[in-house]
Amino acid sequence: MQYKIDGTPLPVVTCTLEAGETMITESGAMAWMTPNMKMETTSNGGVGKVLGRMFSGESMFQNRYTAVGEQGLIAFASCFPGSIMPFDIAPGSGIICQKKSFLASEAGVELSIFFQKKAGAGFFGGEGFIMQKLSGSGRAFIEIDGHAVQYDLAPGQSMVVDTGYLAAMSETCSIEVTAVPGVKNMLFGGEGVFNTVVRGPGRIILQSMPVNVVAGALRPFFPSSG
Repeated sequence: MQYKIDGTPLPVVTCTLEAGETMITESGAMAWMTPNMKMETTSNGGVGKVLGRMFSGESMFQNRYTAVGEQGLIAFASCFPGSIMPFDIAPGSGIICQKKSFLASEAGVELSIFFQKKAGAGFFGGEGFIMQKLSGSGRAFIEIDGHAVQYDLAPGQSMVVDTGYLAAMSETCSIEVTAVPGVKNMLFGGEGVFNTVVRGPGRIILQSMPVNVVAGALRPFFPSSG
């Protein structure tokens, strides 16, 4: 499979598949394709995997696209201004990413749910509680809200991230939702009540424009329904 990513700030990834090659995606991500791309809707696993995708923000079913007879082309478009990033997934080199960020991948990549270890803090931490894990083998593409900034954390190094700004991280990283210290900081600091602490070793990808932040900024400009 060959690919090319075009467009800013609404990118699209165009993939060229050899005959017999297959890609999987969530419903609605396909933008255009050649006529020889065969689509099949599948649960892609048992009940556990279906429920896991649902809780991680994805649809219960996935679409499989296979090039039939000859080379085929298929394009997947981002649904929000930002970036599309490729990742080479391999055993022991999976990634954890924000829910609903999975765009498409080769057929050998598995999508599952990822929970924080400290569930109590996670419930109050919002976006950091339920994430997605991409494992298996193959190339995967995820959507980033806004501009992507990457850091490589050494063992023991950490980064404090405002909830929602963590787009993805290596599966070797660990995360913990922590309360902002001090009541005054919580109430008047304007940065929310919880932060996400990411610890290395591994790579983290941060995003400059989380969709929940954009929604919050626009909310005062919409008329109330009451």
